[in-house]
Parts: sequence; C-alpha cells; structure tokens
Amino acid sequence: MSDEQRFSVVVNGAEQYSVWPDGRTIPGGWRATGVRGTRGECLSHIDEVWAALRPSGLRARGGKAA
Repeated sequence: MSDEQRFSVVVNGAEQYSVWPDGRTIPGGWRATGVRGTRGECLSHIDEVWAALRPSGLRARGGKAA
C-alpha cells in the first residue's frame, strides 16, 4: 500500500468512524463524511472528532449493555 493512496473518512449510524479506500463502494450502513486524504491524514482527523469510542446506542443507555 502506497503512502499516497487516498482514503475517505466514513461514519456509520452508531457514529463509529473508519477509513475507506477512495474508488471503492462504501458498504451499506456507512456514509462518507467529506474528509479525504492519505490514511494518516484521515486517521488524524478521526482522532480529533471521535471522542466517544462506544457506539451511540450504548452511550444513550449510559454504557449499560442490554
């Protein structure tokens, strides 16, 4: 994998973030955030915006599993 390969930051309905290679179809349940760059740039962005690593549904229940 080249350092120059481009990626997009994607997020799912549970507000979990990931990187996805540009040019590949984003899987169902995920959407692009509009942030693109190298893998490192995308991961840096995720570090800045993804403060709560638990899925939103779990956060809404106060962190208690069903």
